[in-house]
Amino acid sequence: MAARRSTRRPAITAGVVALGLAATVTLTGTAPLAQANAGSSLLSASSMQLASYSAPVAPGTTSDPDRADARAAEQTAAASLQAATTVQNDIAASGLDIGQPATVDTTALQAAADHLTAAQVLPSTFLPGVTGDVKTEATAVDQRVSALRGSLDAAIAKKQEEEAAEKARQEAEAAAAAQAKADAEAAANTSSGSSSGGGDWTPAPSSGGGSGDNSPAGAQATARGMLSGYGWGDDQFSCLVSLWNRESGWNYQAYNAGSGAYGIPQALPGSKMSSAGADWQTNAGTQIAWGLGYISGRYGSPCGAWDHSQSTGWY
Repeated sequence: MAARRSTRRPAITAGVVALGLAATVTLTGTAPLAQANAGSSLLSASSMQLASYSAPVAPGTTSDPDRADARAAEQTAAASLQAATTVQNDIAASGLDIGQPATVDTTALQAAADHLTAAQVLPSTFLPGVTGDVKTEATAVDQRVSALRGSLDAAIAKKQEEEAAEKARQEAEAAAAAQAKADAEAAANTSSGSSSGGGDWTPAPSSGGGSGDNSPAGAQATARGMLSGYGWGDDQFSCLVSLWNRESGWNYQAYNAGSGAYGIPQALPGSKMSSAGADWQTNAGTQIAWGLGYISGRYGSPCGAWDHSQSTGWY
């Protein structure tokens, strides 16, 4: 019996050492260097465990689509908030009346963005809903910024046209006065004959434009949803439909080869609409936002623009 127990003791000792090594590796990720005399088989076994061990990944460091989407939404929110600040500052600096309150309410977007930042410590399964809220509020802010940009562009264009008209009027009057003086001198130097002169100036009409949502029906629905932001009702919508039916048939790709006008409201040039968004060539909503801002700043309402178009053939 004693001989049998003595022959089993090395096996039992080796088993204890192996369990100790396995537990040490599991809890700490490192194997103790003691036990070097536990036998080559034990060293080999512990080496295999160490080779296959991977350190645990800290929570929150894994990369997954939900977290990537949340980070992108945070960047979008920051860009939208900055755009809102910029357009309000630009309107204030211009000193122009754009025909509507020059403000962008970013309260809801800021709250959603703060909520998303706080939610980053939660498991990623909690993020999609909060991320969606940020995207929704950012879209609303972007639409308001686009509308203000369109109104500011229209106000600037109107001011430039008024200044150009005044300058041309003054030049025409000066030319007429100079001609009248020359005529008087000629009459004084001759016993007969007369001459007359004058300046005849007609201001060149300017075109503005906008656009719609990527099908005629979709574009009209988008435009109708934006009217309330200007305090306009359905009576103004019917004028807008008639106006842009005449201009482009509500085709966001409409192009006038003769004038270069582009988009649903036929902006001239079409690149003016870039102030409402870089996607002005392909996004009817961007074109509509710019076009409504232009109409508000120049004519006060779609019916005002339609009346002008009816009487002159352009707006």
